[in-house]
Amino acid sequence: MLEAKDHSDKLLVSELKNGSEKAFRALFDLYYQDIYGYSISLLKSKEAAEENVQDVFMKVWQHRENLNTEQSFKAYIFTIARNQAFNLLNKAANDLELKEAVFYESQKSHEYGDYTIREEDCKKLRKQAMKQLPPKRKQIFKMSRKKGMSYEEISQELGISINTVRNQMSKALESMRVFFQVHDEII
Repeated sequence: MLEAKDHSDKLLVSELKNGSEKAFRALFDLYYQDIYGYSISLLKSKEAAEENVQDVFMKVWQHRENLNTEQSFKAYIFTIARNQAFNLLNKAANDLELKEAVFYESQKSHEYGDYTIREEDCKKLRKQAMKQLPPKRKQIFKMSRKKGMSYEEISQELGISINTVRNQMSKALESMRVFFQVHDEII
């Protein structure tokens, strides 16, 4: 059964690479609910999760020619969803207006209570998550997220390979995700 699904995904991805809107719609219908559930678990907001899903599939459509039929499509879109969610959370921690939209307003659609999150609490939580990163990983994360540097720029400045930068960013984002999950009651 799993092999049939993998074959079906590969066929749909292959058709999507050739611009098939039908294949795109089929993949959207197939993965929408999973990506939405994953997004809501990270963002704690129905609206933000819905927007994240739309952005994921927009990226898939925009970059359809570059899709690799040999790699798992599901893993690919979950990675996009995770990265976009973390980008939004990182921006929210730095942007008061966005933070209110994501954190304050989202509480209305969930049964987490009437409490509100003060700006200092969010900054403190983000700093705690970053403090737990190893020094080199923290440096790479800050260069990427705070300075807006590309992986290539970071690799050149630090004299390391792009794969090392990519791996360190992946590990940093995963560590922060786990940290936020553990401290979920604060968020």
